[in-house]
Parts: sequence; C-alpha cells; structure tokens
Amino acid sequence: MRALRILLIVVVILGGLFVIADRVAVHFAENEAADKVKATENLASTPDVSIKGFPFLTQVASGKLDDVRIGIKDYEADTGNTTAGAPKSIRIDDLQADMKGVTFTGDYSSATASTATGTATIAYDELLKAAKSQPTQIIPGVNAQVVGLSDGGSGKIKVDVKVTAAGASQTYPVLSTVTVDGDTVKVHADNLPKLVVDLADARIRSITDFQQTIDRLPGGVKVDGVQAAKNGVEITVKGSNVKLAG
Repeated sequence: MRALRILLIVVVILGGLFVIADRVAVHFAENEAADKVKATENLASTPDVSIKGFPFLTQVASGKLDDVRIGIKDYEADTGNTTAGAPKSIRIDDLQADMKGVTFTGDYSSATASTATGTATIAYDELLKAAKSQPTQIIPGVNAQVVGLSDGGSGKIKVDVKVTAAGASQTYPVLSTVTVDGDTVKVHADNLPKLVVDLADARIRSITDFQQTIDRLPGGVKVDGVQAAKNGVEITVKGSNVKLAG
C-alpha cells in the first residue's frame, strides 16, 4: 500500500509538471505567433492570439493546431481607391477570427489555417467616408449631402441626407439596406425621400446610395455577410488556406 501511495504521488506530481510545461509552452507559442502576425500584417499593435485545445504539446508534435483564435483591434483595411481624395483605407474594429487546422513550421515563421471564420465591425463614422458627405449639386440651385449614418433598426441603416435650396436646408432620414457583393459593401435606399423638388431617381440615388470596397483583410479572408447594428455595420468573414504568417 505504501508503494502504491508513492506511485500515485509521483504520477500526480508528473502530471502537474506536464500541465505546467504545457501551459508555459502554449504561452510562449501564443506570443511568438502574435509577433509574427503583427509583422506579416504590418499592424500598429500586437494582436491577441489564443491557442485552444489541451494538451498543446501533443498538437505541436503533430504539426497542426486544432483551433487558434486571433483578435485584432483597429485594423486598417485597404479600399483599393485610386481616386484623389478618396479614402485609401477603412478602419475595421475588433476583428475576431477563429482559425481551424493550423499547420506551422517549427519556429512559427509560417502558419496556414485550412479554414477561418470571424466577425468585425465597421463604425458608422468610418462608413460615412464612402458617402458623399460634401455638398453635391443634383440640379442647379439644389445641393445634397449625407451628413450622418446610424442604426435604423431591423437591420437597416438610417442615412441622413441634407438638402439645401435657396439658402434653406432640411435633413431627410432614409432607411437603407446594406449588402455585400464580392468584396464591396453596398448601401441602397429602400425608399427615396420626397425632396423639395421632384428629381430623377438616379440623381437622388447618386447621393443616398454608396458603396465601399474592402480590398484586403488579414490572411486573405473575405467579407461574407453584413448587417446594420447599433454601433456600426457588423460583418462576417471567412476564408480557406489562410496565411497567418510567412
């Protein structure tokens, strides 16, 4: 019985040491991976990297991690705009990505996920940069501009359009639908306001409707869906063979 007790104590101690070693190793790997992602994506700050699953060391031995989650704050995504004065980037808030089946090299200099899904938010003040927020003439003597975006409820965006004519201004709220087409987020008015004069549909929509291309996201993931929410447009992203580093 005494020998059995000693054996059990040894097993418990070894098990505890293994858990400690495993957690130390995963912490080191998370820090290394975060630094690599920061360098690869040219990020202003170090992202959060969390390697899920236990034990970590057996995953390392297999050369593949089951689940890696990455969080990036204030990511500046390219818009692909070449027009003078047009925004060259758009800020993506709180991008959270879940990477599955991550293969990597021994020094973590290269890592690729078989699939990735995630969520993020484009704040309304960022999306406003894509709209015509400067006064634009729609007919002689009548100017219009988008002066604000906000949550319209039921998955809609409220677009505030300011119309100025003969020195007087009035703001019209327009409920709009937001969709995604490829890598482009589009805002389209559901119903056009009755303006101070009857204008051609195309002239009004040149102000109320607008779009923003998101040309590049980390690792090559793509925008998959969009929906208006309280603090901005919530987007979902997905990708395959996503390069995290290297």
